[in-house]
Amino acid sequence: MDKDILILAIETSCDETAAAVVKNGREVLSNVISSQIELHKLYGGVVPEIASRKHIEKINPVIEEALSTAGVTLDDLDAVGVTYGPGLVGALLVGVAEAKAISYAKHLPLVGVHHIEGHICANYIENKTLEPPFLCMVVSGGHTHLVMVKDYGKYEILGRTRDDAAGEAFDKVARAIGLGYPGGPKIDRLAKEGNPKAISFPKAHVDGAPLDFSFSGLKSSVLNYINSCKMKGEPIVESDIAASFQEAVVSVIAEKTMLAAQMYGIDKICLAGGVASNSALRSRMRECADANGFLLFYPSPILCTDNGAMIGAAAYYEYMAGTRHGLDLNAVPNLKIGQR
Repeated sequence: MDKDILILAIETSCDETAAAVVKNGREVLSNVISSQIELHKLYGGVVPEIASRKHIEKINPVIEEALSTAGVTLDDLDAVGVTYGPGLVGALLVGVAEAKAISYAKHLPLVGVHHIEGHICANYIENKTLEPPFLCMVVSGGHTHLVMVKDYGKYEILGRTRDDAAGEAFDKVARAIGLGYPGGPKIDRLAKEGNPKAISFPKAHVDGAPLDFSFSGLKSSVLNYINSCKMKGEPIVESDIAASFQEAVVSVIAEKTMLAAQMYGIDKICLAGGVASNSALRSRMRECADANGFLLFYPSPILCTDNGAMIGAAAYYEYMAGTRHGLDLNAVPNLKIGQR
């Protein structure tokens, strides 16, 4: 196209209030994130009502900063993109209402974006030559999906978790060994001090579904190990628990991702989601990809967390495909990948 496409993107699916201005789907002009982590630490996890209220407080200043940093105004935009699911319904509604108001006031096209598809599209921002088809391993607090990206905006789920998501397991294990919230980054740091082979935790496989995941049994095994140590009066080495737990999660994810790539004849693999910033996972995936002759891509850690830039990237490709939503767009907390 001769004309650059500027999209203001809004993300409020959980506990980050985020907005970005993205040009042509891959160039980030601004990416502003207001995190609520310090607030929710007090409660050991995200409190939905508090998250929603904080989004209301922060949404306008975050958008104003995103526009100012990008050096544009609402009049310069071509569209507004917004996450409308999945996520916490109250949090989603704040972003959706804001996007609809801007769309209505400025007569801008409104493009609703799937949160997980946004995470996948984060890979386009720093990897300028990346194009579908490719395989994407989505690992976050609420999702663990193996996704075939057939084309821009066209996805097929090849495997998924049957119970806990990987990020959810990280949070629960972190809480059990006294690390607090958020669990993922804290376990990643502590694991560097431990022995990943100190404890043999189970690596679950689902009968008849080789690409599906299950982390509930692993989480229970860690809790049982801790309780057993307490009952026997044996020392609890938190770093070894963290390292051994992380090893069990990372090895299963890497193994199933490589299997999927081989089964479907795909030589490009991406990581996405909050847990994609885990250093052990990145390292193991790199080792396995290199050993199998696959190309591996993943976003910088700031683009793994919830952010507006990834929503802007996804919104651009939806916009180019003709996707437009009306002012009746609503939050869909259980929105499925590929659902429109």
